[in-house]
Amino acid sequence: MSRPAPAGRRTGRLAPVDSGPYAPPVPARELDVTSADGARLHVEVHGPEGAPPVVLAHGWTCSTAFWAAQIRELAVDHRVVAYDQRGHGRSPASPACSADALADDLVAVLEATLAADEKAVVVGHSMGGMTVMAAADRPAFREHAAAVLLCSTGSSRLVAESTVVPIRAGRLRTRLTRHVLGSRAPLGPVTPLALRILKYGTMGPGSAPHMVEACARIVHACPRKVRHAWSQVLDLLDLDHGVRQLAVPTAVLVGTADRLTPPVHAHQLAAALPHSLGVTELPGLGHMTPVEAPELVSARIRELVTSYVQVREGA
Repeated sequence: MSRPAPAGRRTGRLAPVDSGPYAPPVPARELDVTSADGARLHVEVHGPEGAPPVVLAHGWTCSTAFWAAQIRELAVDHRVVAYDQRGHGRSPASPACSADALADDLVAVLEATLAADEKAVVVGHSMGGMTVMAAADRPAFREHAAAVLLCSTGSSRLVAESTVVPIRAGRLRTRLTRHVLGSRAPLGPVTPLALRILKYGTMGPGSAPHMVEACARIVHACPRKVRHAWSQVLDLLDLDHGVRQLAVPTAVLVGTADRLTPPVHAHQLAAALPHSLGVTELPGLGHMTPVEAPELVSARIRELVTSYVQVREGA
């Protein structure tokens, strides 16, 4: 079920940047979509009606603002759907935090924004990629997904494989990483120290200051209770079965300096996918690939649309 979103709705959270390539574009329309358990999701639609559709699912602690560069570039000739995961951005928090809830939400967005016979390229970054894997066996997902792009994501062993804590892999590193990622502490204002910490943990060493600033504002806007709740889900996540169910053509993209979901995850995904289009490694980039390499990510999405999305008659 969907309905137009209330005009001018605000949350009082830290605002994203308001100028430059990472300033969120104004959507053509906004919707409130209701998920299977009643959770409300904020959804934006950009670009011309009837254009080839792209659906974007953001990651942990992010929001639709994370996709600003892709939306701005693709909405010229695509219909771009972006939504806030529950508890993120302008979607209210929900007691239900699970991979199944993420899958329900994606299915609800697909059904609310696409026609019955319409297929889209579905793009997931980080937890958004995990959302896609969780939804892979849902009939509605299979009806609407023409192809998939998985950016900077993994299906299991997320804490054990993370290199955020720079010591040898093992029980100690896993325990320390779990403590860091699952912290309940508020992130506070976006200070120079906060920017350095976020850059180290989530971005490549060459990331430009305006990229880091854009990501920091998005991440720091996520409520700490939401951040903690979803960190617990990611800690225990095992979606290896979902990867094997993801039968549509699927491309994988990862930065070689990704500390949160290192390239080992990308190669494991590509090896397990039924219809893998291979892995694209982006040298020197970190976890926030759509922000760090906006043109490359947008170009990969365009390639998938051109190859796998048929233009509907009368569009």
